[in-house]
Amino acid sequence: MRLILASASPRRLDLLARIGVTPDAIVPAEIDETPRRGELPIPYARRMAAAKAAAVVEPGALVLAADTVVAVGRRTLPKAETEAEARAALGLLSGRRHRVHSAVTLIDGAGTARHRLSTSIVAFKHLSDDELAAYLAAGEWRGKAGGYAIQGRAEALVRMISGSHSGVVGLPLFETRALLRAAGYSLG
Repeated sequence: MRLILASASPRRLDLLARIGVTPDAIVPAEIDETPRRGELPIPYARRMAAAKAAAVVEPGALVLAADTVVAVGRRTLPKAETEAEARAALGLLSGRRHRVHSAVTLIDGAGTARHRLSTSIVAFKHLSDDELAAYLAAGEWRGKAGGYAIQGRAEALVRMISGSHSGVVGLPLFETRALLRAAGYSLG
């Protein structure tokens, strides 16, 4: 069965390889990712994953899409595009807990959509000015939800994680594997 990954993320591709899955095609979804007014983090993540999958649906193929958001309370932190945005996000996360919601959608060959959600709790240590400056200078915050990449230098700044490490990276493998198996996809 043909599998399409609706993402250009190299991290998601690497994560799929960990469970023996190699997509037949990678087709990034081109959608508007603007949150709706008053939209909470979990509904936003679910809506984005479903919209990404629907944008690249192909009859007879499986389409896998995901979206990961970093949330502080009812607030969704955006993907940091500037150093100022990353600094503000990391300043907010410093010394406190936050949630990372990773929604996964799989549309099967008949057009049936299945959805899963992984929620993890992450706590950063209190970041000193020097730690924050060093992390920002490394540049791995670019385009990352909440301004950090747990699979990189930020992992040394995380005091605690409860939940799915792969979900915080961007694709919860337990949930993804369950969706693929339910759709009859042969896992390697």
